[in-house]
Amino acid sequence: MHAYRTHTCAELSLENVGQTVRLSGWVHRVRDHGGVLFIDLRDHYGMTQVLADSDSPAFNAVESVRSEWVIRIDGEVKRRDPDLVNDKIPTGEIEIFIRNLEVLGKADELPLPVFGEQEYPEETRLKYRFLDLRREGLHENIKLRSRVFSHARRAMDEVGFTEYQTPILTASSPEGARDFLVPSRLHPGTFYALPQAPQQFKQLIMVAGFDRYFQIAPCFRDEDPRADRSPGEFYQLDLEMSFVEQDEVLGTMEPVIRGIFETFGGGRPVTPEFRRIPYAESMAKYGSDKPDLRNPIEMQVVSEHFAGSGFKIFSSILEKDGTEIRAIPAPTGGSRKFCDRMNKFAIDQGLPGMGYILWREAEDGSGVEGAGPLAKNIGPERTEAVRAQLGLGTGDAAFFLGGEPKSFVDVAGRARNVIADDLDLADKNRFELCWIVDFPMYEWDDERKKVDFSHNPFSMPKGGADALDVDDPTTLTAYQYDVVCNGYELGSGAIRNHKPEVMIKAFGIAGYPAEEVEARFGGMLNAFRYGAPPHGGMALGMERIVMLLADETAIREVVMFPMNQRAEDVMMQAPAPVETAQLRELGLRLAPKDD
Repeated sequence: MHAYRTHTCAELSLENVGQTVRLSGWVHRVRDHGGVLFIDLRDHYGMTQVLADSDSPAFNAVESVRSEWVIRIDGEVKRRDPDLVNDKIPTGEIEIFIRNLEVLGKADELPLPVFGEQEYPEETRLKYRFLDLRREGLHENIKLRSRVFSHARRAMDEVGFTEYQTPILTASSPEGARDFLVPSRLHPGTFYALPQAPQQFKQLIMVAGFDRYFQIAPCFRDEDPRADRSPGEFYQLDLEMSFVEQDEVLGTMEPVIRGIFETFGGGRPVTPEFRRIPYAESMAKYGSDKPDLRNPIEMQVVSEHFAGSGFKIFSSILEKDGTEIRAIPAPTGGSRKFCDRMNKFAIDQGLPGMGYILWREAEDGSGVEGAGPLAKNIGPERTEAVRAQLGLGTGDAAFFLGGEPKSFVDVAGRARNVIADDLDLADKNRFELCWIVDFPMYEWDDERKKVDFSHNPFSMPKGGADALDVDDPTTLTAYQYDVVCNGYELGSGAIRNHKPEVMIKAFGIAGYPAEEVEARFGGMLNAFRYGAPPHGGMALGMERIVMLLADETAIREVVMFPMNQRAEDVMMQAPAPVETAQLRELGLRLAPKDD
C-alpha cells in the first residue's frame, strides 16, 4: 500500500464500499456525536467523512486530533444511511470507518479559522496566507486561475500562436508607471528595470520574423494598489501578430476571450458578438472608456433644450465654447427621495449639485408632466421635449450636468452606475464585453502645459505620417483598442508604429527630441531600419479576468501570495533592508532620510 494514500479525499464512491483504503489530509472539522467521533478529512481535491466509535482501535488517537492537524488514516469504506447522505460533496454517499490513524503533522492554535468563510482582517490573512489558502473559496479561486491560464495557452496555440519568453532584466521604458529598478554589480551606477510589459521585445520578435507570438508574461509596475490592480507584479496574456490590421487582431482574439468566459463563467450568458464602440461615443454615452454594458442607461446631450431657457445656470454655461448639458436617464427613479439622494451624491463628488426632472401623472389627468425646480424654470414645452428625447414616462426621472465635459464626465459616469445599482436596472448575472476603439493619439497635459501621448506611445496614428501634419494633435485618433467587461478594462492593444521616421515624428509632437527617442528606443528603432513588418497586438490582464470569473471584487482573492495595500509582503517581510556589504558590492549608498 502507498505510504500516504490509495485515494484522494474526493475520489471514493459507492463502488469502493467494502474496500480498505488509506487517505491523508487535513482535519477540517471534528464532531463528537455521543461516543462516535466524525472527522471531515480534507485535501486539495475535496472532503471525505471518516469516523471511529469506541470499538475502533483508533478511537483514542482520533479523540486527540485537532483542527488542521495532518493525519493519515486506514479504514473500510461503508455506505452511509440514506437519510445521512451529503449530496453537497462527491463522497457524500460513503464514509470510512477508521482502523488506524497516524499523525503526520500537528498544528498550533490557529491565528485565523480555516473552516467556514468568515471575514478576517487583511493583514492577518496575508501574514498567514498559507492558512488562508486552505479556505475553500480562496483555494478554489487559485485552482480556477490555473485552469484559466492553461485554457488560454491551449486557445492561443489553436489559433496559430507560439509561446516565446522575453527578458526580465531590461532597460527602463515610459509605459506610464514607475519602474522597479535593479542595480548592476558589474556596471556600478547603472540599473536594469523589471519590465512593465514586454512591449519592445514583442515588437522585435515580429521584426525577427516570428509571425504570431504570445506568452503569459510577468509584468512589474511600481504603482499604487487598487482593488482591481495588484501592487508590484501581475500577469498578462501578451501577444503580437505580423501583417495584420486592427480588424484581424480583434477578430482573432474575440473568440479566445469569449471562450474563456463561456468555459469558466458558470453558465452565465456571454456577449455573442462584442460591440465596437469609439472612445468618444463611450465617453459621451457612458462617461467612461470602460463602460458596464449590463447597465442599460445611456446619457444624451440635451443642450438645445436649455439654450436660452429660463434656467440661467445652464443657459449661461452654454454661452461658452466647448460646453454642453448632458442628461442621465433614470427609469423608475421619479421620486423626490431618490432625486435628493442623487443630488447629494453629486455634492459628495465635489460638484455643486445635479439638476433633475421627475415625471408624474398630471393632476388634471391630461397625461405626463414634469416636476421639480428645473422643470418649472424651463417650462412645460422644453420639459416635454427632454422627456421625448430620452424616451421616459410616468415614474421616471433624469439628472443633468453641465459645463466642459472633462469637468464632469467622470462624475456622470459614476452617477450612471449608482442610478442603475440603486434602481436595480442592470442584469448582473452576465458578462457583457465590448471593444473600445479609436482612442485619442494625444492629450493636453494641463500640469506640464504640453501635448503628451494619451495611451500607448508606440501606436500608429490613423492616417499614418500624413495625419501628424495637423495643427491640433489632440484631434488625432490612433489604432488603439481596449477590451472591456462589466466595467473593467481587461486588456489594451494597438497597431504599432513600425516606421522609424513616423515614430520619431510622433514622439516629437509629444515633446521628445529625435536624439532622446534614439537614446531611449534605439534598439527598436535600429531594428525597424532593417525591415519591419506591419504588426499589432494586445495584452490581457489575467488576474482581472479570473477575478470576474470568480465573482470577486478584489485582485488579491485570485492571487496566491499578494502584497497588502502598502505594497508589502507581510508574510515574507518584504521589502526589507539589506546588509551594508551588499550595498557596497553594488556601489550604492543610501541617502539620509528627510526630516
